[in-house]
Amino acid sequence: MKEVKKVEVKFYHAVLPVAFLSIMIGYGLILRPQFLNQEAFPLEIVFLLASVFSISQLLIMGFAWDDILKAIVKKLAKGLPAILILFAIGVIIGSWIISGTIPMLIYYGIKMINTDYIYVLSFLIPIIFSTLTGTSWGSVGTIGVVLIGMAGAVNADLAITAGAIVGGAYFGDKISPLSDTTNLAAMAAETDLYDHIRSMMYTTLPSALIAAIIYFVMGFVKPVGDGQIDTEQITTTLTAIESMFNFNVFLFIPPLIVLYGSITKKGTLPTLLASSMVAAILALIFQQYTMDDVINTLNKGFDTSMATWMTTVPENIVTLFTRGGLYELSFAIMLSFVIFTYVGSIDMIDAMPRLVNRIFSFAKTRSSVIISSLFAAGFTNATTSNQSATSFIIGDAFGKKYDQYKIPRKVLSRSIEDYGTMIENIIPWTTTGVFLAATLGVAVGDYWHWQLITLINLIIAPLLAITGKGCFYNEVKEGKSDEK
Repeated sequence: MKEVKKVEVKFYHAVLPVAFLSIMIGYGLILRPQFLNQEAFPLEIVFLLASVFSISQLLIMGFAWDDILKAIVKKLAKGLPAILILFAIGVIIGSWIISGTIPMLIYYGIKMINTDYIYVLSFLIPIIFSTLTGTSWGSVGTIGVVLIGMAGAVNADLAITAGAIVGGAYFGDKISPLSDTTNLAAMAAETDLYDHIRSMMYTTLPSALIAAIIYFVMGFVKPVGDGQIDTEQITTTLTAIESMFNFNVFLFIPPLIVLYGSITKKGTLPTLLASSMVAAILALIFQQYTMDDVINTLNKGFDTSMATWMTTVPENIVTLFTRGGLYELSFAIMLSFVIFTYVGSIDMIDAMPRLVNRIFSFAKTRSSVIISSLFAAGFTNATTSNQSATSFIIGDAFGKKYDQYKIPRKVLSRSIEDYGTMIENIIPWTTTGVFLAATLGVAVGDYWHWQLITLINLIIAPLLAITGKGCFYNEVKEGKSDEK
């Protein structure tokens, strides 16, 4: 087997491709939209240009193109299982919609709303929506709008309500195997999806429980007023869902399959596909949609126009249900390929590990390594305004550092989300912050201190790192370290 040509690699060689990427991110994603009033560069183009720079540098240094290509293919091969899961997620979302599973749970979720407990329900109901759909934005843009409207009608505190909605939507998104950012974090850290979700439970679940208790108490501290609720939007939404789908207990089977697969640690991909196929069969048995509708949903996603018996469909229902299919996560999949190309090329010179070892040379214990990755994830997301980029940058930067200190990679994937994904919704200049403020009509500056799950999580995550609790050190079988 031909060996990779030996080329002398100096520290500045590692700095250059990372510095180029940083400049592209700074100019293309921060300076242009925030200060120059220009359109931001597409993230995939940023990484494409960075890949061209990195590969060009490697060729100039003397590396053979065949060796560079092998390094990129090797990185892509490692990520292929996760990329296949992204395809499966699109299929499962579409099948769960056309089967009536997601619509049924959303229907009864809306009917659960009681304005006497508006704050805690504004936290709990979006959790259901996000967990089932895998999208925090979709949850906020649908049930979140309904909840904030109800809160305004009864003179509830809109800042508390908005904070609860956002927190619930993000918690549900993080524990959902259908979430693109959850899958990308696991992919970037090279860990199993369900291991990643179970790892997050150690930080996000306690944060969610504490937040739920506080929201419940706030219902008595700041009770709602005597406003009259305009139920027209709610009634219209429920009537539309009821007209489009038939509900029965068998529609619980698809999510129960995923739950069973998670508990028993079955393969993620076959579990998701099995759930999708069962949902497709249920759609043919119980819903009014045709075989062509089901096939088209699995391919390109569900479209509310398939409900041909309905003359009009409310806009919020169109937004919520017109999605899914193989191409649902095409952006995330394409972005993964481009990022893997960049990461695979810089792996040839161990660029990220070299930089991390130099920058975080002070981190010589497990706790300090974890805390360093937490703050690096928060800083990267705050500056790039993109969790996908944050996941791959931090995953590549700290992967070998975690291995060196015998820290399981699922702690790294959790850390990427604890200070990456969870922090972006309380930063006003991120795309997420702009979206949430515009959608809910409440400024980030007004609701951020009531987005309790994130704030509590910012304390719990480093606390677990310091104590070693929930860090799974006992699972490291070889070369177990005694450092804490």
